[in-house]
Amino acid sequence: MAITSEQIKQQAIALGFHLVGIASAIAPAEDQAAERLQVWLALGYHADMKWMENPKRSDIQSCWSEARSIISVALNYYTPHQRPDAPDYAKISRYGWGRDYHKVMQSKLKALSQWLTAQEPGIEARYYADTGPVPDKAWAQRAGLGWIGKNGNLIARNYGSWLFLGEVLTNLTLAPDRPHTQHCGTCTRCLDACPTQAIAQPFVVDANRCLAYHTIENRSEQLPPAIASRLEGWVAGCDICQDVCPWNQRFAQPTDVSDFQPYPQNIAPKLRELAEISQEDWDRRFRASALRRIKPQMLRRNARASLDRLE
Repeated sequence: MAITSEQIKQQAIALGFHLVGIASAIAPAEDQAAERLQVWLALGYHADMKWMENPKRSDIQSCWSEARSIISVALNYYTPHQRPDAPDYAKISRYGWGRDYHKVMQSKLKALSQWLTAQEPGIEARYYADTGPVPDKAWAQRAGLGWIGKNGNLIARNYGSWLFLGEVLTNLTLAPDRPHTQHCGTCTRCLDACPTQAIAQPFVVDANRCLAYHTIENRSEQLPPAIASRLEGWVAGCDICQDVCPWNQRFAQPTDVSDFQPYPQNIAPKLRELAEISQEDWDRRFRASALRRIKPQMLRRNARASLDRLE
């Protein structure tokens, strides 16, 4: 008996995923997500993230020609801890508070893929967790997990946007879910709250003006003055547009994934200590952390920029 979409969803939930949906890997004749990506790239809003230009991001078949269905999954990472409200503290985005989400997500995706391929001879699967040319948010919306909000994040009705996303591609033709509709309405809180106006227009984020981009991806020795002067303590990512989102304020719920509980030093680090962090301290402090992407010289740069505004 052929495996069903419902059986796959039940297994995904049993493995600890909080949301799961299925989309067809056969793109429609008019792929609006691919068209929007090309416009965004043409505007240069991806800054120096050249990997966003990979043509495979617009054609899932070029990633794997045998793909017929995409199983999209999400993990809730929200914890209710709050940062100290004082200017001498550094701010780290919630995504990096606990264990590296890539490790947690990939472990669960591997388990789901192995379970799937063991069900019947001939079933194949490949999985991705922010590690390949797969536009996670676009596929999550197609699979019905949520909608892409005006701040560019995927928002789910029952979790808000505190979600890590991943996918399993399979050669099975499965019954797809309905794509999710958009529910931001007339709200502009994320646009209004962004200190650098990085949300150029609803649903369009300009990385060149985004604090998260500059604190995580920008490898330059110095940050642009327009960014450095508006960091407000952010040294690793930025949660402002998520913190003000009504869907997060009303529906965020604590995660049951113990790996996402914050390491104590990530909630309330001091700017001064990060401005002077050594290679050795960085290596000890951020083991098994997604924050290892932010090298010690970048942390020092980010922290010093905020300190300069205080002194």
